[in-house]
Amino acid sequence: MQVYPALATVFSFSTILACSPSEIQQAAPVATAPAATPAATSIKLTPAQKAAIGRKIWQNESAGKVSGLTHWNDGEEFPSLGIGHFIWYPKGFNGRWTETFPEFVRFATARGKKLPAVAYSVDCPWPNKAAFQRDFNGAKLTGLRQWLATNINIQTEFIAYKSRAALPSIMRAAPASERARIHANYNKLATTSNGIYALVDYVNFKGDGTNPRERYKGQGWGLMWVLMEMRNVPSGQAAAREFAASAKRCLDRRVKNSPPARGEKRWTPGWHNRCDTYARPL
Repeated sequence: MQVYPALATVFSFSTILACSPSEIQQAAPVATAPAATPAATSIKLTPAQKAAIGRKIWQNESAGKVSGLTHWNDGEEFPSLGIGHFIWYPKGFNGRWTETFPEFVRFATARGKKLPAVAYSVDCPWPNKAAFQRDFNGAKLTGLRQWLATNINIQTEFIAYKSRAALPSIMRAAPASERARIHANYNKLATTSNGIYALVDYVNFKGDGTNPRERYKGQGWGLMWVLMEMRNVPSGQAAAREFAASAKRCLDRRVKNSPPARGEKRWTPGWHNRCDTYARPL
């Protein structure tokens, strides 16, 4: 896995997964400005550990159901695939959300995985939900679901990779006046197992917050925004609880700012339930 510069204590997954010292490879020092923090730690997870995280995220997204690995939400213009519900745009649609399924396919292929042929299509081959549902039990979607169900670890690796890769982007994109707050809140959160899980899951759930298109009325809801929204609390479980509360506030603000025609309020209960998992020790 590639190593990214990050905040102090970031992604010490040993607290969440009890990795042995031999499973943790310390990154080489990175030349930085005096105020910068050390490099991140590159984590080598066992298949069992990756599967445990993957099952938790799969449960969050679709209750751990195989049928949920290929899903198309009502009111959305694209399907959501895999344990992390990676989105895939049909031809001619260019939405505000960051498209992640093609990126996952490139990530998995580069690591020696061979996906079903349909996954290599440039665009999602189903133009709308009706076409997707008609083909739900066809060979293409059935084969894709089977592959996704038996390749949880590579999906989990991709989600963790995306979360690590988000960190330098967040620090570059954040207002200068908020960077110290983000730094402090991230490190407070990273001292607990459920806090680390939250940092991994939330980037997959709602993005890193740096995409200017993923905002309503100039306000976003990704990780950067949640960290900026957090109130000043001590490290540890207090920080995990505040992160969960901050995430709910950001998502409620998203719903309030969203176009009424999208009907986003219907997603609030599920979003809140997911945020509540961040406040509970694993």
